[in-house]
This record gives sequence, C-alpha cells and structure tokens, in this order.
Amino acid sequence: MLDPQGLYAWEPKGLAVVDMALAQESAGLVMLYHFDGYIDAGETGDLIVDRLLDSLPHQVVARFDHDRLVDYRARRPLLTFKRDRWTDYETPAIEVHLVQDTTGAPFLLLSGPEPDVEWERFSTAVRQIADRLGVRLAVNFSGLPMGVPHTRPVGLTPHGNRVDLVPGHTSPFEEAQVPGSVEQLVEYRLMQAGHDVLGVAAHVPHYVARSPYPDAALTVLEAITAATGLVLPGIAHSLRTDARRTQTEIDRQIKEGDEELTALVQGLEHQYDAAAGAETRGNMLAEPVEIPSADEIGREFERFLAEREGEA
Repeated sequence: MLDPQGLYAWEPKGLAVVDMALAQESAGLVMLYHFDGYIDAGETGDLIVDRLLDSLPHQVVARFDHDRLVDYRARRPLLTFKRDRWTDYETPAIEVHLVQDTTGAPFLLLSGPEPDVEWERFSTAVRQIADRLGVRLAVNFSGLPMGVPHTRPVGLTPHGNRVDLVPGHTSPFEEAQVPGSVEQLVEYRLMQAGHDVLGVAAHVPHYVARSPYPDAALTVLEAITAATGLVLPGIAHSLRTDARRTQTEIDRQIKEGDEELTALVQGLEHQYDAAAGAETRGNMLAEPVEIPSADEIGREFERFLAEREGEA
C-alpha cells in the first residue's frame, strides 16, 4: 500500500490552532465524521454536517486529495453556466475542520463525499490524523431505512466499542451482512487500532427514507451531545422546528393518500407498540412481533443503495 500521508495535506494555521486546543484539552478531542454517498436514510448525517458547518465557527485542519479519491463520472460535480461561459465549479472537498460548539469547546469534523477508491489507504490516513490530532473518541452517524412508523419516537442502533455512551438502546438484530462503506471501514480499522469509536444510526421510516427527515437528525444529535458533552442547542432547536414542520406535512400527505398507505402506517404502529410493550415486560416472546431477518435487512440496504446510485 502506498504511503497514506500522500492522500492528505495539513493546513498549517488550522493545525496550529488544534495544537493550542490540545494544550488545554488534556483528555483529547472528539472527532465526528460522516461521508455523503452511502446509505443515509432521511439525509440524517448530511443534515447534521450541514448545520454544524453553517452555524458554528470552523476552520480547515487537513484536506484530502479529492482528485485521487472521487470518481467524477459516478458523481459528477456541478458547474454553473451563465449566458456564454462557465462561471462556477463545485469542487469536491473531503476535509477535517476544527469546530467550536456554543461554549467555545473545540471538536473535529471530517466530512465530504465518500471516497470511491483506496479505502484501506484512506482508513489508515484517518487513523494517522486521529493519532496526530489527539482524538479521544471518534463518532459517526447516519440514518437506516426501517419498517417503523413516523408517529413513534425515532429508534437508534448504537455500534462500535463505546455503545455504553448511548444507554437504553440495543441492536434489533444479531447479525447481518450489508454492502460496505468507508464510514464502516474507518470505524472497524479505528477499533482494531485501539481507538474509542461510537456509531449512531437512526431508524428512519422506509416510506420517507429518500427525503429529509429532521426527526432522525435531531435524535442522533441529542445522542451525540449526551455521549460527548458537546453543547449544540441552536442546531437542536432548528432541527426540532424543521421536524415539527415535516411531521405535519407527512400527516397531511398520508391523510390525503390512498387506503393502502394508511393501512401500512397503522400496521407499523401496531408492530412497534407490540415490540415496545414486550420489551418493557422483559420478554420479547410475549407478543407475536414480526422482526426483520438479517437477509431482509441486507436486501433493504441493497435496494436503498441501488435507488440512490441510480439517481446520481
């Protein structure tokens, strides 16, 4: 494997600020990371990344070589044409930012398009960056399409070696094989290297999985802040406002929709309530609840990913 350091370059000013922050944060920094391009039902991870970069002070610490990592023919960057010439180009950017929460506490955010190639080299590069920047906890986040109703609280599946940071949530299945992603591989390789890693996946109703679903992003953000101590009330407020608006719109569309859709939501509500009741009693066999099999989960992932890639 080629030297992973060839994939990224430090931004000197940003790196100097991180070093100053590390001098005050002896325990190390939290690094959040999410890549656009894989399964992210409800645009859960994208919503969080966009709000963080749009509303909080930040500066670039490291830049990855997007020209090596991004397949432009698979995900063509946008160019803007006005009258008789090209006037703008949206350059893909995979970057590490140093961000400050509402209290001024520093944390890191790695985001951008998911690399199409050199996954192992990229994962090693992320580990090198985590080592250099004193990362104490790496956290990734996304949304999963699930057979759940929008009328019930958003569920979470924590994963990684620090699931204890998200108490009260367990995985709904024992084992499943799904198409892989860089985000998952980075988590796996960081754990192998001895880093603390937490993943937070929101359960997004499958019938709204291809549209923004702020409820899922809000639930994930609340889990992240509880696990890390980051203070992000402004972002939580904006997501909460958008979530109420989205819920109202979904209810309106379902009310005006056909009987089949209404029956689907009602069936999911009954299934959810039965599972929740059985879990409260501590006996999952108390109700005849139909839980998706590992094969069904894998097929749902593949279907969602294929639909997303077909739109690219």
